Amino acid sequence: MRCPYDELTTQPTILFAELEAWEREQLESMCPEKCTIHTSPERLEAIGDEDVDEQVTAVSPFIHSRVDATQLDRMPNLRLIATRSTGFDHIDVEACRQRGILVANVPHYGEDTVAEHAFGMLLALTRKIHRCYERTSRGDFSIEGLRGIDLAGRTFGCLGVGAIGSRAMRIAGGFGMNRIAYDLRHDLRLSGTLGFRYVDMETLLAESDVLSLHVPLTDKTHHIIGRDALAKMKPGAILVNTARGGLVDTAALIEALRRGRLGGAALDVLEAESVITEEAELLSSRYDMDTLRQVVQSTALLRLPHVIITPHNAFNSQEACQRIMETTLDNIHAWLMGEPKNIVNA
Repeated sequence: MRCPYDELTTQPTILFAELEAWEREQLESMCPEKCTIHTSPERLEAIGDEDVDEQVTAVSPFIHSRVDATQLDRMPNLRLIATRSTGFDHIDVEACRQRGILVANVPHYGEDTVAEHAFGMLLALTRKIHRCYERTSRGDFSIEGLRGIDLAGRTFGCLGVGAIGSRAMRIAGGFGMNRIAYDLRHDLRLSGTLGFRYVDMETLLAESDVLSLHVPLTDKTHHIIGRDALAKMKPGAILVNTARGGLVDTAALIEALRRGRLGGAALDVLEAESVITEEAELLSSRYDMDTLRQVVQSTALLRLPHVIITPHNAFNSQEACQRIMETTLDNIHAWLMGEPKNIVNA
């Protein structure tokens, strides 16, 4: 493959969106040579046209940027999107393919990080740790209403046993939980080593005391936990989602929680999180009723006593963030040298 330098008529220009201060510092010490670097703390669509150089040849967004055809049209010379995430559902991959734009991701950076966060939320929910903290912070040390449940002996169900799911399975084993999983691919060596068993989807829903989601968001997995799935779940079960908000039908989840069908939910992701995080975006008139409905539903979840929500923070450990930036810059270097890696739309 020819080096992109040979194909570009000008010095490569790379735009980093949603960049935090610490990332900027690291970027300055590791950025590719002979490149023009632009950075912004804003999401890609929030960066004004006057600040988006038409000569941009590579862009590196995070998960909150919507990289669709409209954004691609603003950068006619774009050749690479190096997302600083594993998931790439925020990118219109088909539109990129039609334009000859490569999309690279960070396939491995926080398997242990995300799995640990999932269990942190689960423990907070099952032992009411967040409520204990709220009470003692007011000087109240009574324990009435704070009785929790043990994880040992309960069944941990995992939807998707990839890199993160397998780490979650290992942690669940450390708590003495029975473990079952549903996955399209059965890795019998993995299940034998970790001590879990594969089951069908019906069994996973019916037997799991805790159901943890670890699958990507695709057309096939969108709302995979919807009204039908929730109705089949074990009464009193707890749902944990550190993957993508769109895996769960928010309206159906609220209904199941309010009716007592579920015992609780620990959520690091929400369907409308990209809108909720920005007040200006929320007030924008360009959002349709479905999106606004999701915002209202997500807000309703916050008020339920047996729900814990964190702000898409499962990835956010010092070690994981370091690996994300290192891999992203390595992806850009590899592309510049004509040997692109971690491409998801090849």
